[in-house]
Order: sequence, then structure tokens, then C-alpha cells
Amino acid sequence: MFRNLALCQTSITKSRLLYHFKTSSKQIVTSWPLGFSPFRSQSSLSYVEGIEDKPLLEETIGNYLDNIISKYGDHQAVVVKQENNLHWNYRQFGEKIDALARGLLNSGLRKGDRLGVFMPNNSAWPTLQYATSKIGVILVTINPAYRVHELEQALNVVGVKSLVLTPHFKSSHYIKMIQELAPELNSCEPNSLVSVKLPDLKQVIVVDTHHSTEDLGNVKGLIRFREMFQYDVLDNDPVKEIGETLSNNDIINIQFTSGTTGAPKGVSLSHRNILNNGEATATNMNLTPNDILCVPVPLYHCFGVVLGNLAALTKGSSVVYPSEGFDVEATLRAVEEEKCTGLHGVPTMFIEELDHPNFRNFNLTSLRTGIAAGSPIPIEVMKDVIEKMNLNELTIAYGMTETSPISFQTKKIDPLHRRVETVGRILPHVRAKVVDPKTNEILPLNTSGELCTSGYVVMEGGYWNNDEQTKNTMSIDEKGIKWMHTEGYCTIVGRMKDQINRGGEKIAPAEIENIIFEHPAIANVSVVGVPDPVFGEQVCAWIIRRHDSAVTPEDIQQFCKGKIAHYKIPRYVIFVDEFPKTVTGKVKKHVIRDKSKEILGL
Repeated sequence: MFRNLALCQTSITKSRLLYHFKTSSKQIVTSWPLGFSPFRSQSSLSYVEGIEDKPLLEETIGNYLDNIISKYGDHQAVVVKQENNLHWNYRQFGEKIDALARGLLNSGLRKGDRLGVFMPNNSAWPTLQYATSKIGVILVTINPAYRVHELEQALNVVGVKSLVLTPHFKSSHYIKMIQELAPELNSCEPNSLVSVKLPDLKQVIVVDTHHSTEDLGNVKGLIRFREMFQYDVLDNDPVKEIGETLSNNDIINIQFTSGTTGAPKGVSLSHRNILNNGEATATNMNLTPNDILCVPVPLYHCFGVVLGNLAALTKGSSVVYPSEGFDVEATLRAVEEEKCTGLHGVPTMFIEELDHPNFRNFNLTSLRTGIAAGSPIPIEVMKDVIEKMNLNELTIAYGMTETSPISFQTKKIDPLHRRVETVGRILPHVRAKVVDPKTNEILPLNTSGELCTSGYVVMEGGYWNNDEQTKNTMSIDEKGIKWMHTEGYCTIVGRMKDQINRGGEKIAPAEIENIIFEHPAIANVSVVGVPDPVFGEQVCAWIIRRHDSAVTPEDIQQFCKGKIAHYKIPRYVIFVDEFPKTVTGKVKKHVIRDKSKEILGL
């Protein structure tokens, strides 16, 4: 995307959003002074280009994986704490990947077919990720929080032929959900599904990591995941033969854009897109074969599948999954027991880890790096993460699913204020600019506008089977360069719709949140605007207090006096035990806003 400009800020904005930057959302983008970026730019214009000091990787994920296995076969590759502390080295991992790839081929899957994954983090996840990449089957990542109608939409939007799921996760019963959509499973033979509602789906595979076979019931058409592995190698291994026919420009992964309205859009990503993005991210983190990366973020999301799995793979590092879904204590325990050197998370995850009652009992001295993404990280939290969690080299990253997902990232050499006020610098081989959304002209520095990104990161295949949306968000300039438009305005402080307008005064929630975070009794805070008959909107703060804290609304208001303008001081303070969040840990501000109106009778 861009370089030092506004773009950078975009990142932090709507969610550093590494994960859920919606292309339809409006955000404000503001440029940084040219001096911040060492990369090429066009004088005083909001345009930047990443350096190109080394060539991009021009191979498939499968070939790259084989090279890593040949170099680091005895190195630890995967640790799954919730599966009896499972440990695989790269050689063992590679054998399982190839065996599964053969099994998938034997079941009838072919290059270009779509295989959906609908489950939480487990050992099957990365095995499927790499097995599909070796045979050209497109991995479709599905949010495990989806309900029945959302699952139906996702499967049909991209024409999923094979669906892999666990029996259940948390309150979701996946087998019952798929039975509701495809009751034909109860009577059909395995691998022979013909469904009215899901016409493309032919097979449903169940991953039973807990060996709870009773959950499978009498569903005749289900296939057990453990039966898919084919270890016997023929004279001519079909996996190798197919691998030789693949191109790194082939689509290999479809990720759905997150959003609160409308049907999901499938972002079509190639080997080249995500392998290079993982490598660039890992380079900024200074990962090596000796690093151990703890990945508590969900694998269905680009944060986990690209910035976790692929980033670690590119450097021969290992990944640790502490639990199926985010669990604070399990994450801290995994870091201590496995001596993890890296830890990923969205800001709310780090906040919950720091606030855990037994936090001081865990030895986290092995940590040094990781990524914080998804939303702005308050400077006080960043200080605590560095001082109390030893994450001195924690990086901040920004991007969107459509850009593989990262386009900006900080480095360990960046000063603290750069790591919380910006999302770093443009990645190598990437371009970014801020344009006038009406004229498409590049704007001067420090001017708000629309963010556009170009380079290898831009989704190779556009939105799956959605030419109209693809055309709306991508354009070709006079030089033949493809640009991804965000169709929105971004700012370091948050989304346009999250800004509060009190009597004509524009207020950025993050500014108030940063101040309140300084209070020693506060564990977390989220600020929104609520209706007011006089001023249009008033400031409302939702606050999670630290354990045994008796702080009052008046205490919070008094604490803010003298630190921010009077009109920014919260008119309402609501204490809660938790915030409504997405599966990835992002705070749902729209829910907080609606609940606040209900609680306050507005």
C-alpha cells in the first residue's frame, strides 16, 4: 500500500485490522511526513513504494515446504497443547501432509476444487492447509462462529465440494448444523452426497481430535478424518506429479471478508500472495529456525493462517497452538512450557493476559517478538506488554484480507511512539497511495483520502465468482498497474463511523481510551458515542475494572480532568465484566453503542 502516509494510519484504524478491514467501511487516512520512511516516494504526494532489495519467492507453497523439511526435518514444527501436548517435527509433519494429500486425491478431489474448513484450531488445520496446497485444492477458511444461514451462504458462494469440520466447538454443534442444511447425509454413502440446499457439496469429513465418536451419531454419509490418510507411496507419487503442474499464481486459498451486513465475499489468494506475505512478515519479526511462535489467534483468519502458520514456515520456525479458541491461562501456560519466543494477538488478548490474576506466576522471559493487530493498541498497554511480557520487539501490522493480508508493519528498531501511533512502513515490493475518492488524483501529504494498494499483495483472483464487486474495488492505472481500493477513509484513531460528534466537535475514541487506560484500576476500556438531544452525541465509556477495584464513574471523570478537553470527558461511564467481541477478539463497538442506548434509556 503506501508508505509513510496516511496509509500507515489506516492500519491502526479500523482495526489494525489486520483482520477484519472491510472494504466498504469509511475511514480517514492521513499521511506521515516523508522523513519517516526510507522508501521511494513522490516528493510531497501521498505515494510510497517499498524497497525491492531482494526478489520475491516464485514457487508454490508445497515446493517451499519440501525445501524447509529437507533443511530442518528434525526441528520442531507444530505443537498442539490441547491434544495431549502433541509435538511434530518437520519430517513427521511432512509425512502426515503427504499422506493426507494422497487421501484427498483418492477421495476424488482435484486441482481447483474447494475444500472448506469449519473448525477451531487443532492439528488437522495446518495439515489440511499444506496438504491442499500440494495438490492444488483450494482451502476455504470458514469462521467457526458462523450460524446455519451463514454457513450455507459461505459454502454456496464459492462452491465448496468437501467440508471438514469438528463435531462441535463451544456452543456450536457443527454436525447438527450440516445435517440441517443437508439432511441427505443421514442416508447417503460417504463421498456421495447430493444435497438440494448445498448442490456443490459432495463429502463431509469429521475431525475427531477428542475421540468422541458418539458425536457422529448415525450420520451415514460422514467420513472420519483419520481414515483419509494414505501412507503407502506408489512408484509414481500422485502428490509429486500434481505438484509439478502447479503455478505459484494459482488460487490456493479463499478467505471471507468479515462484515456485519451483506453476503460474504470470498477473497481469492494465490501461493504467491500469501507465501511472500508470510515471508515478509517473518523477516520483520526476525524469525529464525530457533523461534517458537505461540498462535492463540484463530486459524480461519488471515492472522493465524498467514501471519502465524506461513510466517513460521518461511523461516523454519515452529508454531504452538495453546487451545482450540483463545484461552488466557492456556496461552500463558503454553508460552512458559514451550519457551515461546513469539506471541500473536489482538490488543484485547494482550490486555486479558496482563490482567489475569495469576499473570505474575508465569515465566514469560523467553518472549521477544510477535504481532499485535486488529485495532489500535493503547500506549499504556504497549508499555506493559514490553515491560511485563518481555515483548521488546513486538510489531504492529496493518492490512486487509484482500492484500494477503499485510501491507504495513513496524520493526523492532522503531521507537515506541511509532509503534503505537502508526502501523509502520510499507512492505517491500508494495506500493500505496492516498487519492481523492472522486477524482482518483493522488493527494498531498497530510491530506485525508482513499487508500489504494498495489503489488504482489493484491488478491490474485479478486472476489470469487463476484466480478461486480471485484471491479468496484480494483482498477488498472495508465501504466497497467493493478490497484486495490479500500473504498473508505481511515485514521489512526478509528473508523469514521466510530468518531463521536459532540456539538460539532469531532472526538476520536482512541484518544479518550488512551487516557483512561492510564488509571491503575482499569483493565480495559471502549469509548463510543450515544445520542444526546442537545449536543447530538455524548461520550460513553464502557470499562472493565481490575480485580477488587472499587473505582466509580465520578473517579473516572475526575481522572480525565486536565488531561483532555472538557467535552471529551465521558458523560456516561458503564462498568461491565466483559466486552462483546468477534471470534478474533475485536471489540464490537456497534453492539456496545446499541447496548448503551438501551441501558441509558436513550
